[in-house]
Amino acid sequence: MLRRICVVTGTRAEYGLFLPILRRIKASKDLTLQLIATTMHTSEEFGFTYQQIEQDGFAINEKVENLLAADSKQAKAKSSGLATILLSDAYSRLQPDVILLLGDRFETHAAATTAMLMNIPIAHIHGGEVTEGAIDEKIRHSITKMAQIHFTSTERYRARVIQLGEEPKNVFGTGAPGNDNVQNMLLLEKEALEKKLKWKISEPFALFTFHPETLSDFDSELRIQAILKVLDHSGINVLFTYANADDGGRVINKNIEQLVGTNTEKYHIIKSLGQLKYLSVMKLANLIIGNSSSGIIEAASFKKPVINIGNRQTGRLQSGNVINVEPNQLSSAIKKALSDEFLSLCSKKTNIYGVGDAAQKIVQVIKNHDLSCVKRFHDL
Repeated sequence: MLRRICVVTGTRAEYGLFLPILRRIKASKDLTLQLIATTMHTSEEFGFTYQQIEQDGFAINEKVENLLAADSKQAKAKSSGLATILLSDAYSRLQPDVILLLGDRFETHAAATTAMLMNIPIAHIHGGEVTEGAIDEKIRHSITKMAQIHFTSTERYRARVIQLGEEPKNVFGTGAPGNDNVQNMLLLEKEALEKKLKWKISEPFALFTFHPETLSDFDSELRIQAILKVLDHSGINVLFTYANADDGGRVINKNIEQLVGTNTEKYHIIKSLGQLKYLSVMKLANLIIGNSSSGIIEAASFKKPVINIGNRQTGRLQSGNVINVEPNQLSSAIKKALSDEFLSLCSKKTNIYGVGDAAQKIVQVIKNHDLSCVKRFHDL
């Protein structure tokens, strides 16, 4: 009997990281792919991105509509609870052999909690990482304790998962699957990308993705307004993507849309680029600005300068192409990032998150590894 691998995805970015893994599972003669799309994928506000999954040739077994429209911590907690209820029904129908999860979103935590309570083994990608400014930090480590199999993006993160009590034989340092896309995806050239975006790219231009800092006391609106004011006086053109569905995300998106409306030649906003367009933009951009993990992980493969704003990514290992700033330091950071000296420095850096073979390693383990729910605590 083929081993049933159930992948739960809730965001456009996470799906993009899953993509090379999904393709290998689908192509395997030993595995059956089951796919559940939830949260932002099933929300019109965030672009109904489940449609991109289907366009990529994957059948979605279950759509879980759990995202409430309110922009608050209470709404996020309720959305998580609703996900738990609906996923329990989905798992009962699908009867998976293992749940494959990636990262640290609240809906990912709900997917893990549900699987744990139903005695379904969990395999988790990107454990052991540190992001001090986001609630994701707590979610990530709690999923580690619920999971049986672990795939980490660096050896240091592998050591941290083992430090949390996981048996070394169940923890695999595979690299980051996002780098598989960088190495293997045929990216769009400028003219083709402009047609897809319906926007003419003029240099210098930046790719901007900024999410709420869910563990800070900062007012999201005041914070994004300060950032946008600097960008508006910087002279650079900016392609914005939507913030995620965390509390404060909607107010970030609203303020960005207001700025874009003042000058649609200089600024452009896309709800969801999808992995192909996102990486194509990243390849062509002069710099990356925001607080997304893609700036820390994938951008290094393109040897691009990155300006990381705030504490959301604090603690995550960096490849040497990142300038860490607060909003009041953004103006000088832009000048530094575009300087010949810093661009030369970036060109000499290598990506510490792997060379683009993570999906192959992950699928090989999932195909053959023991799936027992029984765990032993590993003492150092």
